[in-house]
Amino acid sequence: MTNTDHHDHPGERINQGALLPEAYRHLLAMHQAVTRAAVEAGVEAKLIELVKIRASQLNGCAFCLDMHSREAREQGESERRLFVLAAWRETTLFTEQERAALALTESMTTLASRRDVPDEVYQQAAKVFSDAQLAVVAWAATVINTFNRLGVFSRLPLPVATA
Repeated sequence: MTNTDHHDHPGERINQGALLPEAYRHLLAMHQAVTRAAVEAGVEAKLIELVKIRASQLNGCAFCLDMHSREAREQGESERRLFVLAAWRETTLFTEQERAALALTESMTTLASRRDVPDEVYQQAAKVFSDAQLAVVAWAATVINTFNRLGVFSRLPLPVATA
């Protein structure tokens, strides 16, 4: 069977969101539901952006890194914390909640190699978050991992810089 819809340009990939718009709309709706739940549970937007950025670093999704780093800066996140986020364990710049969220995000993002969210990671997060907040962080990590996989698959180009 010959695929006549393929791209003839090396490196060019399909945009699966455009090809399955209903699925993409549902993913966006899930993202919006998690964002609303974060507000309702009292989880800071900046913490959610750190989750998104850390997962995107691990997954190598430039599009999501660009987007969420800019959004974090718009929410008042410091450049310094963004610069050292990949090495957060070696700093004292992150709160106990942020550290727990980052550890949980890393465990959930690296399931292919770990095959587990270690009990100590889960317990640390459960200690500093309410059940509703913990669910929000887990969902935020899940949603960004889905976006990362789609972005890396498509090799989404970065938007043209405006600054």
